[in-house]
Amino acid sequence: MAQGATEQEAVYARLRHGIMIGTIAPGTTLTMRGLAETLGVSPTPVREAVRRLGSENAIQMLPNRRMTIPMMTLGRFEELVALRVALEVHAAERALPYVSDIMIDQLEALDLQMDRAMGEERHDDLTLLNQDFHRQLYSANPHQVSIPAIESVWLQLGPFQRQVVKNVKEFYVIDRHKEIVAALRSRDVAALVGAIDSDIREGISRSGRRVLEQMREATNLF
Repeated sequence: MAQGATEQEAVYARLRHGIMIGTIAPGTTLTMRGLAETLGVSPTPVREAVRRLGSENAIQMLPNRRMTIPMMTLGRFEELVALRVALEVHAAERALPYVSDIMIDQLEALDLQMDRAMGEERHDDLTLLNQDFHRQLYSANPHQVSIPAIESVWLQLGPFQRQVVKNVKEFYVIDRHKEIVAALRSRDVAALVGAIDSDIREGISRSGRRVLEQMREATNLF
């Protein structure tokens, strides 16, 4: 791979990672020059990375040649959550026959790390561990083709999800990841599908809707 192509991929990966874990907040205005200076590169690889991220709906181009991280709306949020449920339920169900006991132990260890990260309010670590948990499970299927689509949804949810994690201390009373692990150990596909569905709907979905409603109420006050 040529040096230019390598640099373009590196810049794209760094920006994509930052957006996916929510280090750039929704509504943040970006410029090519500002991104290039922050990343310590020339504007050329940034331009290509921004083009790709724009095609993935992670960056919105503005008329004045500036860019922004899209704000979340309730309609867009509901669409993304529904898509995430459909994709991840499918991926988990297809992965189940290939999940080993060793992998289950690894997923259980990741869940314990998530518990600690939540308690210590390490939001970046929590997001990364959660993504690792789900990615490892779905990757157990050697024939999977759904992870790129799933990560596209994570990318679009990332900046807003970071707001949710910061503003909502408790996603849900029942730890659905522990239900996922239990379903994997018992090889119970119905329980696994139910736990994945509940993990998404009772976590990011319920809490995200609450944050959006609070934002709407605050806007209506002025």
